[in-house]
Amino acid sequence: MSSHREAPEIAKDPVADSTDLYAFVSPDDRRTVTLIANYIPLQNPAGGPNFYEFGDDVLYEIHIDNDGDARADVTYQFRFTTHLRNRDTFLYNTGPIDSLNSPNWNRFQTYTVTRVEHGRETVLGRNLMCPPCNIGPLSTPDYTRLAREAVHPLGDRRRVFAGQRAEGFYVDLGSIFDLADLRPFQSLQVFAKAQGLPDQPGVNATKELNVHSIALRVPIDELTRNGWAGRDVDDPRAVIGVWTTASRRASRIIEHGKGEDCESGPFVQVSRLGNPLVNEVLIPMSRKDEWNALPPSDDKRFASYVAKPELAGLLPVLYPGVFPNLAALDASGKPRTDLLAILLTGIPKGVVPGFQNFTGSTEADMLRLNVAIPPARHPNILGLIGGDPAGFPNGRRVFDDVVTVELRAIAGLTYALVDPSYHPDAAAGEITDGLDNHSPGTPYLHHFPYLGVPYDGYHHPAS
Repeated sequence: MSSHREAPEIAKDPVADSTDLYAFVSPDDRRTVTLIANYIPLQNPAGGPNFYEFGDDVLYEIHIDNDGDARADVTYQFRFTTHLRNRDTFLYNTGPIDSLNSPNWNRFQTYTVTRVEHGRETVLGRNLMCPPCNIGPLSTPDYTRLAREAVHPLGDRRRVFAGQRAEGFYVDLGSIFDLADLRPFQSLQVFAKAQGLPDQPGVNATKELNVHSIALRVPIDELTRNGWAGRDVDDPRAVIGVWTTASRRASRIIEHGKGEDCESGPFVQVSRLGNPLVNEVLIPMSRKDEWNALPPSDDKRFASYVAKPELAGLLPVLYPGVFPNLAALDASGKPRTDLLAILLTGIPKGVVPGFQNFTGSTEADMLRLNVAIPPARHPNILGLIGGDPAGFPNGRRVFDDVVTVELRAIAGLTYALVDPSYHPDAAAGEITDGLDNHSPGTPYLHHFPYLGVPYDGYHHPAS
């Protein structure tokens, strides 16, 4: 998964578990950037009577670095408060919810958005309403309208939304963690053909599940160094680094016999996310919780796992004879400078013609977005390796096929960019988990907040 249940401790704390992060120039207003941080993974829509919600005791943040030191120059903070109208009912709602202020909606959340720059805090919005979860046709008869009401303007082209959305990430989770037993790729193997096994399309493990999204659209000049808003792709000021974190108070006390707890002390980071799949696939099990607790500026201590990824050594073993060049590269001990650039420093000018998202020599896991690159008229879900510089790893759009992109990169497809003498194995350009954004269960919107209407519990197969 991109970052669903990626580390032992955070897997026990889904309310603070960041699942996906997106950053892209808004296709319907290229003067702005949209930032989306998803939390609370793998939500079954039929999740009553206690439906999913953000944590009142969690500090959610989206950070932006605009000077290349992997430290936040601009941060947007989100704090949530849960309200209960009727303390004598077990129901989430006691009748149809036809508006955000419906008296039938018993348990609801509001939130505050605060912008922090150089220690100065500016509250952008208070008491903003989240939408309810999508319960079913009787309880939430017009969910699209409820969600539209929950998109709040914050002035100066800003918009914000916080609430349930359809899961936009797609992955064949079962095959990837079955020792990378990729179904369509496996069917190409000699032994599979000898046994007459049919082609096997991937299985979308996140189909028809929901997440909770924090989506924010802000002007570009609010994020860049010194308010830069030019169109020169090669200008260093065009590139920003983005990551999200969740933090909890240092101390928690559970009150005996009351079923309540209280927290105190400073906030301590328990979750973070920049590029997809980094902690999930590259960081070893023994250090995953440590990675979640540290800022990107400390990522040099994890760079060796990017420079020599475990999966790159496993692929030639799992698929004998398919990756001979990758096997030789792995055996040579040469660092994977292509992966270090893609994930930890950005791609310098000159490596890919007409493109750069380089933030400097500081190795840090951040989504790097060149805001001078306009949205693509005809997007390619493979992003940069598909000839579309507006897509991953130039930031990340909601529909980008990041699993295929990163699998191909790890398999050696991108190493030729830094070493022209290297010839990628033919399979490196074909490897995939068999899914794309046309798979059922991944609807997107053409407007903010871009992730689709969440699935309701009444129609969900599990119900």
